[in-house]
Amino acid sequence: MNINDYILKEIKALSLKSTVKNAKKLFKNYPITHFPVIENGKLLGSFAEDDIQTIEHKEKELVEYSYLMTSFFADEKATILELLKIFADNNSTIIPVLNKDKNYIGYYDLCDVLDVFSTSPFMIEESETLIIEKLEVDYSMGEISQIVEANGGKLLGLYISEKQNDFVQITLKIVSDEINEIIQTFRRYDYKIISTHENDIYLEDLKNRSEYLQKYLEM
Repeated sequence: MNINDYILKEIKALSLKSTVKNAKKLFKNYPITHFPVIENGKLLGSFAEDDIQTIEHKEKELVEYSYLMTSFFADEKATILELLKIFADNNSTIIPVLNKDKNYIGYYDLCDVLDVFSTSPFMIEESETLIIEKLEVDYSMGEISQIVEANGGKLLGLYISEKQNDFVQITLKIVSDEINEIIQTFRRYDYKIISTHENDIYLEDLKNRSEYLQKYLEM
């Protein structure tokens, strides 16, 4: 899969000489949050729909409102994760794409990138999702991989899903028939298990002890 295959050219970029009326028409015809503005093949920036809709003088050129433009783009070698970050950071549904010479060559659509990501093996292969937590200064990606593989598991991928108060939460995608063994090993290495899992021996034992104590107190 080559993400460059999803670079689109359907929506023609406008220029600063385009009118506000043309910009509003563009937003009416396409479900996008931004549109790029180029000049001589170079990206000048992007206008947001929210800004364009506030402009009352439809016959004026965009150059008079250039101060409203924002600057964000991706180069043609950007990865899917980099693209998702750019989409999120700019609250946009399209990202202008530049080649190695910094020329505008098209744009990525958020729906296309999400579709590519959602059909990746990381997302679709049958696996367990395990979320663990530890002090940021104490966790090790190498240790995490070793724990999974030492218990016969296969690590599809992992990422830091939360970071707060000196602790980090790491989300793991694991292929394993013995997820409970992996969970118990993480506990022995002082990782806290955040996600819940069926047949978690540790939690079942705590539940049984609690029920026994409750029955004892009621005697």
